Amino acid sequence: MNSDLYPDLVAAGGLAAALEQMASDLGVDLTAVPLEGGSLVTAGIASSIPGRKPLYVHIGTESRWFSVSGWSHGIELVTGSTPDLGDVVRAGAAWREAGSLREARAGLPFLHSSERAEAHERGPAAVLELQWRVMREQAAAAPAFHEFAELVEASHAEPRLRQLYVFSSHWTLGFSSCTGFPFRVEVAIAPSHKGSSFRVMKHPHAGAIGEAATAEEAVALAVSHLPAGLGRAAEGTAEDNE
Repeated sequence: MNSDLYPDLVAAGGLAAALEQMASDLGVDLTAVPLEGGSLVTAGIASSIPGRKPLYVHIGTESRWFSVSGWSHGIELVTGSTPDLGDVVRAGAAWREAGSLREARAGLPFLHSSERAEAHERGPAAVLELQWRVMREQAAAAPAFHEFAELVEASHAEPRLRQLYVFSSHWTLGFSSCTGFPFRVEVAIAPSHKGSSFRVMKHPHAGAIGEAATAEEAVALAVSHLPAGLGRAAEGTAEDNE
């Protein structure tokens, strides 16, 4: 740890201790949790809101700044960086108590939330709607790879796939029964490329469990491998939904 950049952290004995000392000075209720094997340069700030992981905080190496990241149910809800340790403490207090993202960011302009985080507040259906829109826009923006666009549109047209969380990995579509990362992949489809077949897999980049000549046939094959009774993708991660 650079004592010129972080004399307060050095004096306190690490980031977690410095956060608690600053919280005490500001009269803020905060519990700092050491992370990564007791590292002196990372810490978490516990939240009382169900589902929220501790707000992750780490320091910069080239200049003084503190980066924060707050996750819930496998989705990053807030992120930002600031050189002010007091701002981090105030962000931690908001993360601990504020119900909405708007409330959590109030008075803290360095904090930001993505469109996906905002959708998360509205529920899994909103996350699915956003993700499918983004995926279709991505496909439309790649006109040279028309097989990928065909696959995205054919998948979107199939209700049993449309109710799952779709993502792409090297152009292969994965379909998850949960909306947060790590995903619980139920099936995956690779697009045709340079005359090859569409391939259906259990997971992206796994061995093929079947091949098809068209996107529609690949979608039908993928649906036939979905678990019976599988419903709409649920909030959370693969671990949350075990």
